[in-house]
Amino acid sequence: MNRRPFLAFAIAETLSISGTRLSTIAIPWLVLTATGSPILTGVVAMAEMLPYVVAKALSGPLIDRIGPKRVAIGCDTASVVVVGLVPLLALFGWLDLALLLPIVVAMGILRGPSDAAKISMVPSIAKLADVPLERVTGVAGVIDRLASTVGAAAAGGLIALIGPGLALALNAATFALAAAVVATGIPAFGRERTETRGSYFAELREGFDFIRRDALLVGIVVMITITNLLDAAWSAVLLPVWTQQAGFDAALLGLLFAVMSAASIAGAAIATATGERLPRLTVYIVAFLLAGLPRFAVFAIDVPLLAVFVTLAIGGFAAGFINPIVNAVIMERIPPAMIGRASALVGALAWALIPFGGLVGGALVALVGLAPTLWLTGLAYFAATLLPLARRSFRAFGSRPGAEAA
Repeated sequence: MNRRPFLAFAIAETLSISGTRLSTIAIPWLVLTATGSPILTGVVAMAEMLPYVVAKALSGPLIDRIGPKRVAIGCDTASVVVVGLVPLLALFGWLDLALLLPIVVAMGILRGPSDAAKISMVPSIAKLADVPLERVTGVAGVIDRLASTVGAAAAGGLIALIGPGLALALNAATFALAAAVVATGIPAFGRERTETRGSYFAELREGFDFIRRDALLVGIVVMITITNLLDAAWSAVLLPVWTQQAGFDAALLGLLFAVMSAASIAGAAIATATGERLPRLTVYIVAFLLAGLPRFAVFAIDVPLLAVFVTLAIGGFAAGFINPIVNAVIMERIPPAMIGRASALVGALAWALIPFGGLVGGALVALVGLAPTLWLTGLAYFAATLLPLARRSFRAFGSRPGAEAA
């Protein structure tokens, strides 16, 4: 039993995700303050996200060929240089949109494979540390949720204090530290070899075919892709519009997000400690019943503000249980030789529609109004999460490898 890789993974994830949260705030703010254009700000944000998704999908064969450790270290090291260009150019007064756009594209191209490589290490880390898979996926979930709340708030304060350009210098430092932690604390999992049985794209197709043939994985991927789209619509458009129309300000909007995020951290922490003992299918059903439709419906009806906060707290707590269990199921179904290709594709597909969530939410509000949109998106969320249960193949979600072997 070796817990050192587990600790190193947690530290590297914390550094990577915190740095990413910093850049996702700093770069749009840099563009907005420099140009005053929300449209250009959105273009720059899209310029990072779309290459991220594509690069993540294409990185799988590379991860399987040379190993996730080399990919993670290489991409994080290159990110130090790419991200460091922003404060350097800003220091000399040379930074403009024409230079920033290719830098942002390069950031997305490097982040995608790095994130995919770290996630593909999870099964090997769990085995080496002799801990349940849910423990490692749960830690990753807690780190992600903490970075989304505490990390984002700290990033905002840092940017206000020293400016977005200098703040990105710290972002470059987090990538350097993450690369160093992976290099010194995590063994070389994976094939770590250069010879392959087929072409790069043939191996990529193998990963896609593997997912396509596994009915449970297909169901999970479709469910996550749709719910991520609806979550993006809810957070980017529906909740801000409700806040404005109800006569509140941005302070309440931030408090609504904070309540749900804090509750989700608590749920994820409990799931991390107890996930291997929980009945997976039951937790899946109950968690999505509490975290899905009610979160949309409570804003479509006239209820006291206290009821809104209680609904978000319950939904956030339930949501904290979802990712550790869902990610454990995904990892268990992917064989070691396929982990890079399949996990990278699953991750990319899950994020594929997120950039369009705000567009969908905004278009629906413009067409039918806020309340009908909340009901439509809430019911779509309900259907996306619970209708897959009608398929017999999805019932395998509740089983574990040991139970299946028995």
